[in-house]
Amino acid sequence: MGSSVSMKDRHQAAREGLPEPRHAIGGRRLSTDGAGRWSHVDPSTGEVQALVPMGGAAEIDAAVTAARTAFPMWRDTPGVRRREIMERLARLLDEHRDELARLTVLENGASMATALHMTGLARDWMYYYAGWADRLDGRVASDRAYSGFAYTVPEPLGVIASIITWNGPIMSMGMKLSPAIATGNCVVYKPAEINPFTSQRFLELALEAGLPEGVLNIVHGGAEAGGALTSHPDIAKISFTGGDITAHKILDAANRNLRPALLELGGKSANLVFADADLDTALDFSVGTCMVNAGQGCSLPTRMLVERSIYDEVVERAAAVARAMPIGDPLLESNFVGPVITPVAGERILNTVARASAESGARVVTGGVRMEGEYADGWFIEPTILADVPPQSDVFRKEVFGPVLTITPFDSEEEAIELANGTPYGLAAYAQTNNHARIRRLGYALDAGSVLFNSAMAPVHFAPFGGVGLSGYGKEGGPEGLEEFIHRKTVMIG
Repeated sequence: MGSSVSMKDRHQAAREGLPEPRHAIGGRRLSTDGAGRWSHVDPSTGEVQALVPMGGAAEIDAAVTAARTAFPMWRDTPGVRRREIMERLARLLDEHRDELARLTVLENGASMATALHMTGLARDWMYYYAGWADRLDGRVASDRAYSGFAYTVPEPLGVIASIITWNGPIMSMGMKLSPAIATGNCVVYKPAEINPFTSQRFLELALEAGLPEGVLNIVHGGAEAGGALTSHPDIAKISFTGGDITAHKILDAANRNLRPALLELGGKSANLVFADADLDTALDFSVGTCMVNAGQGCSLPTRMLVERSIYDEVVERAAAVARAMPIGDPLLESNFVGPVITPVAGERILNTVARASAESGARVVTGGVRMEGEYADGWFIEPTILADVPPQSDVFRKEVFGPVLTITPFDSEEEAIELANGTPYGLAAYAQTNNHARIRRLGYALDAGSVLFNSAMAPVHFAPFGGVGLSGYGKEGGPEGLEEFIHRKTVMIG
């Protein structure tokens, strides 16, 4: 349907055939709603498009039991068979890429281009870890003084609790589920209540690919389900993506059972722009990447630090890029920025911008307002540039999670490093420079799990991704991501 059709009509048509949200527990599909029902609202139109059954402790316990029952079978399934199933699932993700992207747009308002990219990333992660499924091996350990024989065996942990946030559901499923199932674990997956559709369809495709029932179980729910899952004594490990406040609650629950956790949390990623950078490329990348998913991403470069000699030019050009950015109905591939997720998020973002201007003297160069007209029932916020942002301000140090780029000047490389490292987060750091000696220095000096130069982006499936400080711990991606879901048993023969 073309752009002459109204946005509401376009979204109503796109909802045809939405998957019915149900809990998937072993071979059963349940609509039990002991914790009530969640009215799922399309963030673009403000219309309710589904009622999601919210599970609680009973559904979680049943799902963990189903996963435990399936675990011996899946653990003992030959690695080559697990690889074949995962490769088939990766192909299905690719074949259904348009459908999964549409579901993502309806769930969280991501632009179609972003949703298609995220679906492609899920496919890539699934292919990558499929390739490891039959290549897990141990090593022989020896010592001249020991007359026996010793070796190690990689073994899956058991039942993994997987909990994700709402901003990139299909990508997160690829990131979290593929290494867990490749290594022979079973999973109880709790999607954010905002993401019932992609998880349901992902499971259907996984079963079509040959994944046995019980290996992947899904319980829709909120805090009650999350608390029951993370405190369940039969969970072997918790894998969580979200905020640090929820992470503290998860760790409290995990500690009671002495369970390990993998935490991918928030970020306030600095982006250092030096005078020797290619500004055309640097600014298109820096502003565009900050506004991906309406700025709702944990590792986006939302805090630009600019060498003073080019500061005024960069502010002016960054604002021009932001003003030219297509914003509107995310179902149309011509638009780059869609709505933010909820009215609460929208109010918080606008209040953050207003407070930054009133209290810290930050200058609103462009944006900072909600779009009206056809977009009035959704939460569309114009891409926003805040200049002259002081380092001591809240907007400099804390995550906004919206389409807001802050810009602050620096006078030396040393000051830039100090400013970049001046928050409690450390998920990613960026720099735009053509000085190779500086690249080597910054690679060591910036405190972040990933340091990215000249339009490089993370995460990628083939390299580890994870943060330091309030950005969490543990790694997703690369061989390091496999190690999160196995333990190395030592076998000794006298």
